[in-house]
Amino acid sequence: MGHHVVLSIVGIDQVGLGYYQGKLRQEDVVKSGRTPWTVLRATQFHEFAEQTLDRVPGPLAVVPRMRTRSVAAREVAQQLVRLAMAPAQGMAPELAGPQVEQVVDMVRRLLRARHQRRLLLPVKMPGAAGTAMAGDGLLPVGQGPRGSQTFEAWLAQHAVQGG
Repeated sequence: MGHHVVLSIVGIDQVGLGYYQGKLRQEDVVKSGRTPWTVLRATQFHEFAEQTLDRVPGPLAVVPRMRTRSVAAREVAQQLVRLAMAPAQGMAPELAGPQVEQVVDMVRRLLRARHQRRLLLPVKMPGAAGTAMAGDGLLPVGQGPRGSQTFEAWLAQHAVQGG
């Protein structure tokens, strides 16, 4: 019998932002259903730096102060396939990248790789959500699979391919 496999986000129960609350609701709906399920929480993809930078065009880049262990989207896809081919297991161990990064530093390196000059404005999100994002709230807790491709390796490959 098949099962429902859901991709979610590491730390969403620590950071009370709307999108994360929506992902928590998605998890709850799947968990309460009659279909067997597996939920994989993964950290932000390496592409998150690019998405953050491209969200607001212009000379100013507003970037949240945030710690993550970004992971290659390819490695998340591989883990999802492994989980889909296996029996349902409930909450799967959290998947994260190989090293802790500051999103501000990731965006700065992305700007350099693109040969772009923009004023980078690091912003701490307000309240408990901002404190959790700037601290360890979006980092995995405990053991789990870890991707091998670093953000630096992804960036070198991505820059060569032209974005």
